[in-house]
Amino acid sequence: MQAPDVINGIFELVGSVMCWLNVYKIIQDKRVEGVYWSVSAFFSVWGLWNLYYYPTLGQWASFAGGIFLAAGNITWTLLAIKYSRLNKLVPAEA
Repeated sequence: MQAPDVINGIFELVGSVMCWLNVYKIIQDKRVEGVYWSVSAFFSVWGLWNLYYYPTLGQWASFAGGIFLAAGNITWTLLAIKYSRLNKLVPAEA
């Protein structure tokens, strides 16, 4: 493994921890506020692209971190869509 791959892999892994904290928070809140969910949808697609791209470059540390980051982004996006739809059906308490 090359140093740039390891460094990028660490960034991917740290990013995934942060992303999974967002997943934990949205599950607690069961609501999406102040966030444009399509931004996370874009990064989810980008993460999926990276899961194809990194192996073609032989960047296995980046690929490993990218798995967790893509999974976190996809999970958060799906939950955001779910809670956005549910909250339209059930108005917030005043």
